[in-house]
Amino acid sequence: MPLEIPDHPFQAYIFDCDGTLVDSMPLHYIAWTESLQQHDAPFVFTEAEFYASAGMKEQDVVKKLNAQHGTNLDPVSVDELKMELFAKHIPRVQPVRPVAEFARSLYGRFPIAVASGSEEQTVRGCLTATGLIDLFPIIITPKKVKHGKPAPDMFLLAAEQMGIAPSECLVLEDGQSGIEAAKAAGMQWVFVPPSLR
Repeated sequence: MPLEIPDHPFQAYIFDCDGTLVDSMPLHYIAWTESLQQHDAPFVFTEAEFYASAGMKEQDVVKKLNAQHGTNLDPVSVDELKMELFAKHIPRVQPVRPVAEFARSLYGRFPIAVASGSEEQTVRGCLTATGLIDLFPIIITPKKVKHGKPAPDMFLLAAEQMGIAPSECLVLEDGQSGIEAAKAAGMQWVFVPPSLR
């Protein structure tokens, strides 16, 4: 299935990382379940819940799970262990080929950026493992903004750093929270379906 890009003269492009540029979501889910188990979480974080939270800042996911289950897991500790566990899986990460090829076709012709809900070292690790790191001088992660997705902050900062008006940017996303963030930023967006992975 080809990647369908709207017919519009966009001036810049912003890519989500996990599930969009790189096929890392199944490995993230393994790391999530391992971290929650090691923190004695008394609930199961289902795959459906995991995919529904795609694009959200990891600590916000833990806070949401605490609210749902009446638990008091430490968001920072769960996030840090999850990141440590995921790092071991990074060499196995593969690119989402149609999206990676599209990014390569833009390189040097348009400003492009990554805006990801993952921590910067995770994003850089995945992009390095898939040979995409040199395409993206601008990488926006939650620590660089006040609010992560679904707030528009990350996409607006990416547009600002590229020097392009938000309305002239196209966002490529696989997560609902990212799509909501793109809409809130006043940007057009393309959904990257699981079938492309």
